[in-house]
Amino acid sequence: MLQRVKPLERILAEGADDTSPHSLKKTLGAASLTAMGIGAIIGTGIFVLTGVASAKYTGPSLTVSFIIAGIVSAFAALCYSEVASRIPIAGSAYTFAYASLGELIAWIIGWDLVLEYALGAATVSIGWSGYFSTVVSHVFGFAIPTEFLHNHWDTGPSGEPLHGILNLPAFCIILLIGALLYRGTKESAMVNNVIVTIKVCIVVFFIAIGVGHVNTGNWVPYFPFGWGGTLFGAFFVFFAYIGFDAVSTAAEETKNPQRDLPIGILGSLALCTVLYIIVAAILTGIVSYTRLNVPQPVAYAIDQIPGLGWASLVIALGAIAGLTTVLLVMMFGQIRVFFAMSRDGLLPPVFSQIHPKFRTPGLSTILFTIFIALVAAFTPISIVGSLTNMGTLAAFVLVSISLPILRKRYPDTRGFSVPFGPYLIPSISAILASLLLLAPFVDAGVGRVMGIPLPWFGFVVWLVFGLLIYFGYSRSHSTVGINEAKDALQPPA
Repeated sequence: MLQRVKPLERILAEGADDTSPHSLKKTLGAASLTAMGIGAIIGTGIFVLTGVASAKYTGPSLTVSFIIAGIVSAFAALCYSEVASRIPIAGSAYTFAYASLGELIAWIIGWDLVLEYALGAATVSIGWSGYFSTVVSHVFGFAIPTEFLHNHWDTGPSGEPLHGILNLPAFCIILLIGALLYRGTKESAMVNNVIVTIKVCIVVFFIAIGVGHVNTGNWVPYFPFGWGGTLFGAFFVFFAYIGFDAVSTAAEETKNPQRDLPIGILGSLALCTVLYIIVAAILTGIVSYTRLNVPQPVAYAIDQIPGLGWASLVIALGAIAGLTTVLLVMMFGQIRVFFAMSRDGLLPPVFSQIHPKFRTPGLSTILFTIFIALVAAFTPISIVGSLTNMGTLAAFVLVSISLPILRKRYPDTRGFSVPFGPYLIPSISAILASLLLLAPFVDAGVGRVMGIPLPWFGFVVWLVFGLLIYFGYSRSHSTVGINEAKDALQPPA
């Protein structure tokens, strides 16, 4: 029961059958996929987490943390490009594992991806709320009450309690994105393409404005929290690179996946990595890292430059646009993963029901929208951000392991191939992602429960909960398992 592998021929047949009630509409090309990747990558990493990471973990060495996280992501992106182009089906890492590592590992990956996409979207919406409040304050002169910008556990830049009730803007933006995704993939992609162009221009605008106001004295000391802090910072800002893998969740809706998926994954990651490093250096040069523990660090930094209040407003508007596309892609990815798992019988059929008109997983979209909105409204950003990273890195490790197995088991599949053979790059990718997973143990400043770093404690609890669902429901409802049982009952020919 634990070694069930879903045949690749069946996986590909499901995606190719356009007449099936569980098939998705193919509307995406290379440009839309690249924009989708940029839309998911550029956002929280630059506009939100840079402040928390530098203030609490890295100081000016934030640039080093981004480089470390970028290297890990680059190896993983190569692996994703190959497996996604060879298995162009909704479900991303979950589907890849089902064809290589078996059903149980596939379930674990799918469950991990909830942490990546659902909690990731919640994290982004919290940052979106901070920039939204900045725009409202600048444009309308109205300050949204603190009680409706923060949850009960949020604290200010100096650690003081904020006495929040719920993050109302975060809650509302999730509902709006959910409504757009319910409407359709093509429409969502069109909106994403426009907003991505805007936010890339805003990032370049910040670089052009900020580079002339860098005070190199703010880079001293460069490693105020030591190498342990810098390594944990790499783990923390790894969230910034989440997005290129979300491109793979759109594989089944891609017109030419063998060509377009690698372009979308690798192209978006390369561009965003360069921008990240530049922005991190300028941000920590404009303002001392000790003052950056705010949800809108980029706009805050520009605000500290006399006479540039207007620029802060422009950046805040761009950040809102940027974070909106991240929300769009992450929620899109989550819904597609659960769609694939439901189609395989591992989750209730409600998650694979397709809207008869829009050809989207309508009811699943509604359910996840409500769930993510509630998490965003009542959960601190540091907790949901760390759990998102745990789920993502665990998925990266297992995807890297699955690549050589897929190549060996199905040598005739066509698609992108990683350089230097099927073992070297995947092995490096799995090792680097595993090392980054251990980063919470290195930094003594990370919160702990029963001596276990908080990100690991939450991850283990989540994993145990997922295994209970698997053994209680999924194993007995698996379509692969049911078909195997039917075959076993057939009399010999």
